Amino acid sequence: MKNLRKSLLLLTAALLFSVADSSAQLVVRLRPNRPGARVVVRGARPSPRHVWVDEEWTPGSRTYVYHKGYWAKPPRPGAVWVAGRWEHRPRGYVWIAGHWN
Repeated sequence: MKNLRKSLLLLTAALLFSVADSSAQLVVRLRPNRPGARVVVRGARPSPRHVWVDEEWTPGSRTYVYHKGYWAKPPRPGAVWVAGRWEHRPRGYVWIAGHWN
């Protein structure tokens, strides 16, 4: 009975790790270009607490969708915005989303 429990626990752990690691990311062969002009115009800062959040890309059906930059308030005092970036992988490029640190 103990061996069966251990085997089931080990199988469950392996299954959970394989599912957690298989997070499907959209891989594209060529990085998409930002639509329109390459000049990004930042409006006036709404308040001293606001920080600029640079462009973001979200996965679409077959490629990424561009979202222009914007001013945002940090979720907590002292939080810093870490900009997203394109990462080259063996099969193409993947967008690593920006986040608050």
